[in-house]
Amino acid sequence: MEFAPSLHIRKVGFFLGPLLFISFTIFQPGLSIHLQAPVTLGLLVWMVTWWITEAAPMAVVALLPLVIFPAFGVLPIDKATMPYANTSVFLFMGGFLIALALEKHNVHERIALHLIQLTGTSGKGIVAGFSLATGLLSMWISNTATAMMMLPIAVSVIQLLQKNDTLNSEKDKKNFALALMLSIGYMASIGGMATIIGTPPNTAFVGFVKDFYQHDIAFSKWLLIGLPVALLLGLSCYLLIVYVLFPLKLKKIVGSETIISEKLKQLGKPQIGEKLVLFVFVCTALAWIFQLPINNFLESEVLNDTNVAIAGGITMFLIPERWRDFTFLLHWEDTKKLPWGILLLFGGGICLAKGMGETGIIQYIGDSIAESGPVSLIILLLIIVTASVLLTEIMSNIALVTIFIPVVFGMANSFNINPILLGLPVTFAASSGYMLPISTPPNAIVFSSGYIRMKDMVKAGFWLDLASIIIIVFLSWLLLDKIEL
Repeated sequence: MEFAPSLHIRKVGFFLGPLLFISFTIFQPGLSIHLQAPVTLGLLVWMVTWWITEAAPMAVVALLPLVIFPAFGVLPIDKATMPYANTSVFLFMGGFLIALALEKHNVHERIALHLIQLTGTSGKGIVAGFSLATGLLSMWISNTATAMMMLPIAVSVIQLLQKNDTLNSEKDKKNFALALMLSIGYMASIGGMATIIGTPPNTAFVGFVKDFYQHDIAFSKWLLIGLPVALLLGLSCYLLIVYVLFPLKLKKIVGSETIISEKLKQLGKPQIGEKLVLFVFVCTALAWIFQLPINNFLESEVLNDTNVAIAGGITMFLIPERWRDFTFLLHWEDTKKLPWGILLLFGGGICLAKGMGETGIIQYIGDSIAESGPVSLIILLLIIVTASVLLTEIMSNIALVTIFIPVVFGMANSFNINPILLGLPVTFAASSGYMLPISTPPNAIVFSSGYIRMKDMVKAGFWLDLASIIIIVFLSWLLLDKIEL
């Protein structure tokens, strides 16, 4: 289920975007910093308008800088195209290919079912199992795919309870269905914060850091802050939903273990392809995590996040599943399911940010904010994280990071603060929209099940948004300055 802007809003946005661009270009708002600054600012407003109103596909909007920047002299075409081949674009491409193989061979579903099986058959145990499985899977595959996979399994368990259970009250049954669905939707977003490839905003941020400061954030270093944030948020989500907002009193759901067993039986015994995909995935993950010790041992930068991801993706095409039929783990036809648009979106966002940097807009915004006077780091973090959490409720998380991170970098430069110290919390916050179905695709997916009322999602989302702000700000303030990313 998708929650898109109305047709009227899309039509208005279609004309409003270019009109705003023309207005900025002709009337030249008072930005005495660079001749092409109004053009760049106008393009920013145009792209944001089309992204928010969905007047055109996001990936198509991301290609506009390739036309506008060379035409108006902001960037020559060779420099404008470079961000579309940023290392982060290929990092995510490799991650997508690995995730594609996991999904094709049902490795993710088997892992999820075994995790759920381990946590017991009580109401709280089942929610814990689904939460754990969803969070762990979304660290490696898209949050949308994770939520879509978990939804039918969860629906089967809920239907079993509603049909066969006569011991529990209707309120207890409703609370269980609500808690289970909300946990899946929220944990699909939370789990993605833990790794660089877990969600598009993470990879986009890494790309911005590389482009602006020529600095690489290692996969293992990201885990040092991303994993604690995801763990604390995941625990908060579980405790809030199960113990505070929608208390679960179900002792046991009779027959739930049968459903899980039947699902596993349908999958059958692990086939050779499934085992090989899992082997490649584990090797890739280990190479990401231990790349620094390996490079230090070899006294050369043999491994980096991007070439490890691409190597893992390529390997899926080169390992035969059945040599007799010359059948491999992945075939090129499988890449039709690859979200190519996200890769273009990364490039477009980085190109737009490069134009803003070249024309002085980013530094201008940062200096303007800095002129308001000194502010403590904790207050600054609180302001930008709160703003990001609220904004991501109504706009795409990748669009938010694309627009907001360059501005935050400008603020960091003006306040003489490590840009990662401000940018990473904003990136985490961009994945923290929990109040509305339109906030994230997983929210929309679980809302479409019919087991969640809008007021329940708003209620749970408000408290989880608040928990997100507190946890992200506190951990960022506590850890980021002490971890050399």
